[in-house]
Amino acid sequence: MKRTFSSRFDGVPESIDGSPSSSRSVTETVNGSHNFVIQGYSLAKGMGVGRHIASETFTVGGYQWAIYFYPDGKNAEDNSLYVSVFIALASEGTDVRALFELTLVDQSGKGKNKVHSHFDRALESGPYTLKYRGSMWGYKRFFRRAVLETSDYLKDDCLKINCTVGVVVSATECPRLHSISVPESDLGLHFGALLDNREASDVIFDVCGEKFYAHKLVLAVRSPVFKAKFLDPAEEDGKEVVIEDMDPKVFKAMLHFVYRDTLPDEESISPSSSSSSSKSESLAERLLAAAHNYGLKRLRLLCESKLCKDISVNTVASILALADSYNATELKAACLKFAAENLAGVMRSKGFEYLKEKCPLLQSELLKTVAGFEDDSTSSSGGKSRSVWAQLSDEHSGKRVKDRRPAQGGGYRTAALCRAAVTRPPALLGGGFVTEDPKSQEKRKNRENKARGG
Repeated sequence: MKRTFSSRFDGVPESIDGSPSSSRSVTETVNGSHNFVIQGYSLAKGMGVGRHIASETFTVGGYQWAIYFYPDGKNAEDNSLYVSVFIALASEGTDVRALFELTLVDQSGKGKNKVHSHFDRALESGPYTLKYRGSMWGYKRFFRRAVLETSDYLKDDCLKINCTVGVVVSATECPRLHSISVPESDLGLHFGALLDNREASDVIFDVCGEKFYAHKLVLAVRSPVFKAKFLDPAEEDGKEVVIEDMDPKVFKAMLHFVYRDTLPDEESISPSSSSSSSKSESLAERLLAAAHNYGLKRLRLLCESKLCKDISVNTVASILALADSYNATELKAACLKFAAENLAGVMRSKGFEYLKEKCPLLQSELLKTVAGFEDDSTSSSGGKSRSVWAQLSDEHSGKRVKDRRPAQGGGYRTAALCRAAVTRPPALLGGGFVTEDPKSQEKRKNRENKARGG
């Protein structure tokens, strides 16, 4: 709906198309409470009619308030037979409308509080109006003094009064006539254009014969390695830098991230004729190495997130080795957990052969993870879940046999073997882990021989 206004805004919108406008008035209270403790009531008596003890001021609805307690009453005609309690407007204000509640607390624990309240009931004349600073609402005859002094409201010469103030506020709501949308940040687009256009570039990278133009200051801000190279006075300030350990396609993708803070689409990075990297390696895998070498933490996490989605029985071993090489801790943890949960299938994969030959220390970490997974699964299911290690043992022996004898500590015997194995380099037998130590093997063989009558 379009609306137009005169040059002097008078608050009344005129509809161009004749359709009705709308608004809504909302009146409500802004509430706040204060607890006032009067210690030494007996000493306050006799201070004089019309004289009061004041609480600390408190703020509700933008105004200051205070509780006034009159131990000898507020009016002389009552002859000090009653105590008086009032709530006073303690700050500047005109025609402040409010609801009030005064509660004298029963200190016996029976909950029989004496309550005077405007809340939760209809008021014939509406909320009380305080005309100016010092205006008060309350009760001259709040409680007969003789009764109060023998009641459960007075304990250890102490009174407790709770006060709630609800300041009435009104507001008119109407549809927003105008809205201004703020677009997403385009900082990356501008820096990306700077890279693409080579404008004001001050360094050239030679990557396997392919030239890349860039800006030293941008690179130094993004990477601690480039910062040390380009901003350190001791470093030689050359115009051209030769990069020998990276594929041009990977370097181009890394520059894309440095300037735009995003991962490029793999299709947008045209393959280089001089590429010497294996085609089986994904761009994310090679970028992970670049991120590690150049201290690009966010790029490393982006690559970890992308590679995590590719974890499967056939890929987890190779991704685990990659994560371990480049300190990708979150990706490594995800791989270890997946491998522990799917150990039998993982050990049949080709990637696991590489893991055995090239990364023996990772086997110990995998054993630790398997042991922890075993303990978690047995404790959470009451010891009824099938051990992944037992499944692996059955698979290698060709038997569907499961050892249900619990090890000390509540886990299955296989979990205990895992914990024992992590204290030494894991032995390999027939392409798999040895699941029994020599003593256990000898005892098992003796039991089998006795069973056969040998």
